[in-house]
Amino acid sequence: MEGTDGDDVKMFHGNLKELFCSALWVPVHRSREEEVDDTPLALDWSTTRQGGFVASMTATLRQMEDYHYAHLINTFGKMRSDVVDFLMETFIMFKDLIGKNVYPTDWVIMNMMQNKVFLRAINQYAAVLNKKFLDQTNFELQLWNNYFHLAVAYLTQESLQLENFSSDKRAKIFHKYQDMRRQIGFEIRDMWYNLGPHKIKFIPEMVGPILEMTLIPEVELRKATVPIFFDMMQCEFHFTCSFQRFESEIITKLDHEVEGGRGDEQYKLLFQKILLEHCRKHKYLAKSGADFVGLVVRLLERLLDYRTIMHDENKENRMSCTVNVLNFYKEIEREEMYIRYLYKLCDLHKECDNYTEAAFTLLLHAKLLKWSEEACAAHLTQRDGYHASTQGQLKDQLYQQIINYFDKGKMWEEAIILGKELAEQYENEMFDFEQLSASLRKQAQFYENIVKVIRPKLDYFAMGYYGMGFPSFLRNKMFIYRGKEYERREDFEARVLTQFPNAEKMKTTTPPSEDIKASSGQYIQCFTVKPILDLPAKFQNKAVSEQIVRGTRAPSAEVHKFQYSRPVRKGEKDPDNEFANMWIERTTYATAYKLPGILRWFEVQWGSTEEISPLENAMETMQLTNEKISSIVQRHHNDPNLPINPLSMLLNGIVDPAVMGGFANYEKAFFNDKYIQEHPEDLDKIDKLKDFIAWQDTPPPLPSKTPPPPPPKTTRKQASIDSGIVQ
Repeated sequence: MEGTDGDDVKMFHGNLKELFCSALWVPVHRSREEEVDDTPLALDWSTTRQGGFVASMTATLRQMEDYHYAHLINTFGKMRSDVVDFLMETFIMFKDLIGKNVYPTDWVIMNMMQNKVFLRAINQYAAVLNKKFLDQTNFELQLWNNYFHLAVAYLTQESLQLENFSSDKRAKIFHKYQDMRRQIGFEIRDMWYNLGPHKIKFIPEMVGPILEMTLIPEVELRKATVPIFFDMMQCEFHFTCSFQRFESEIITKLDHEVEGGRGDEQYKLLFQKILLEHCRKHKYLAKSGADFVGLVVRLLERLLDYRTIMHDENKENRMSCTVNVLNFYKEIEREEMYIRYLYKLCDLHKECDNYTEAAFTLLLHAKLLKWSEEACAAHLTQRDGYHASTQGQLKDQLYQQIINYFDKGKMWEEAIILGKELAEQYENEMFDFEQLSASLRKQAQFYENIVKVIRPKLDYFAMGYYGMGFPSFLRNKMFIYRGKEYERREDFEARVLTQFPNAEKMKTTTPPSEDIKASSGQYIQCFTVKPILDLPAKFQNKAVSEQIVRGTRAPSAEVHKFQYSRPVRKGEKDPDNEFANMWIERTTYATAYKLPGILRWFEVQWGSTEEISPLENAMETMQLTNEKISSIVQRHHNDPNLPINPLSMLLNGIVDPAVMGGFANYEKAFFNDKYIQEHPEDLDKIDKLKDFIAWQDTPPPLPSKTPPPPPPKTTRKQASIDSGIVQ
C-alpha cells in the first residue's frame, strides 16, 4: 500500500468496511447515539463465509503502517461528523467480533494474530480520540464511552486469559505475543487520566467495566489500574463532596463479578493496600476513603467465602456464608441485595426441609413492607410467584407463604401471631370477609394442634471448630446448633465429622489451648447444651395445660442462652457420700441471635463460667425433680385416662432409689452440725433444701381412675344466690 494517495487509501478502507459489513449482513451506517454496550450488532456466524471475510480484513489491517492510519483519518477532511461515524462503527464492529468468536477456540495462532492486529488498530484510533475529540468544544462523550467498552471487552475476552492455558502453551504465547491484556490495560489507564475534567461524565457508568478489568489475575495490570478507583473517588468528591454514586456502583458490580468467578485473595489485599495508600495522602478522603476501603474488603471476604462454597454439597456451609453476605447488605442498607440473598437462603432451607428457618427468612422480607397502597418497587418483588402491585398485597402473599412454612415446621404459635395480624387487615382494612373466614379457620386448627399434637423435645448442641485448617467463617469459632427431631448428639457429631473427614474429635469439653487454635489442623469439639427457657409471664401461677406450656418451651421457644454443666470434685472423695464435695462448673453461652431463626445455628457471642456448690447443686436437683412430678401429676388430672405407670415409676425412684442413695445422701452431707458450723452462711439454703425434700415426702395425690361424684343438686333459688343474682 506504500505510495498510495489519500483517495486510494480512503477508498481502500471504505471498500474494506463495506466488504466486512456485507459479510455480517448489517447496515453500514448507524446512529451516533447508539451505545456499543447496549445495541450490539446482530451478527450471524452460522456459515464459514464470514470467517473468510474477517481473515481478509485482519490480513489487510496487518499490512497497514502508522502513516496509513493517519492518512485515512485525514482523508475525511473537515467533515468531523464523518470521522465520528467511522470510529463509532469501527468500535462497534471490533467489539462484536471480540464477543463472538469467528474461529474455534483451539485455533490459537489465528485468534492471537487477530487480537494483535486489533490491538494495534484500537491504539491507533485511541490516538485520534486524544488528538481530535478531547478538548472542551470537540469532546464526544459517546465515542469515548464506546472506546472504553471496546477496550475492556478486548482485555477480558476468553482467548487472552493466559492462566487458562497449559504452562507450555502459555509460555509460547507469551514469548511471541507478550501479555496483550497488560498492553491494552495500560492504554486504558492513560486514556482515563487524559480525560481530565470530563471524568465525572463517566461516573458511575464506567465503574463496572474498570472493575472487570482490575479483576483480571495479572499482578502488574492490577497495580496499574486499581488506582483508577481512587481517581474516580477523588473526581466525584470534587464535584459533589461525596463519592456515594461510585461506592454504590462498585458494591453492586463487585457482587456480580465475584459470584461470576472473578476476584481472589490477592486482589483483596492489593485493593486494600493501593487504595489505603492513596486515601491517607489525601486531605479530605483520609477518613471516608479508609472507611470505604474497609467496607469493600469486608464485602470481598464474604463474597469470596460465599463463592468458595457456592457449589459445595454441604448446604449448611452455604447457608452460613449466605447469611454473612445478607447481614452485610443489611448493615449498609442495600435493600435490593439484601432481599436477593434472603431468597437464596430461603431456597436452601426448603431443599433441606428446614421450614421453620425458611419461614423466619421470608419474614425478614415481609417486615420491609407496609400494610399500605404504596406502590411496590421492583426490587421488592424479586420472585415471579408473587403478583402484587402494592406493598400491602405483597405482604399479604408473603404472610400466607410464611404461615404455611410455620405450619410445616410445627411452629403454630408463630403462625397464630401472623394469622391474627392478617385477620385484622381482612376485617378492618380490606373488608375481605371470605379471606377472614379462611384465616380464622386456620387459626382454630393451629390452636387444636397445640393441644393435641405431640411435638418432640429438641436438643441443642455446642460445636466448636478449632485450628487454621477450617474456612474463615468457621475457624476458631463455637456455634450452638438446634438439632432435628429425635437427633442424638452422636448422630449430629457423626454428620459434622463426615463433612470434615480430616478433622480430629476433641475428647474433652474444656476450652482449647492457643496451640490448637493456631495449628494448621482441624479439631472439632461437640457436646449437648441445655437451653435456658423461661415460662411466659401470662402462664405463671396459673393452671395451664401441660401441652400448652410445652409449646412455649420446645420446639417453638425462642432462646439465645444455653448452659453446659461439668462436675468437678474438690478435695478427697468420700466413698460413703460423693455429693459432699461434688461441685458443678457451669458455663453459660449466649448466641448472636435467638433460636429458632434464619439458621439452625448461630455463633456463640460470649460465654461466662461459674461454680455451683454441692449444696446449691442439691437444691437445683430437688427443685427440678419436684417440678417434673408436679407436671406429670397435672397431666394426669387433666386426662385421667393416661397410663399411670410413668408416674408410679418416677415416685418409686424417689422413695426407694436404686442408685446413689437418693436425697438421703443430701441429709448426710448437709443436715449435720459439722457442715452447719463450717458453713453458717448456708443456713437459708439448707432450710430451702429441707422444704424441697419435705415436698417429696408428701407427694401430691395420684389421680383417681374413678370419676368424681356428681355435684349436689341445687334449687333454682340457691343457684341464683350462688351466681350473685338477687331474685
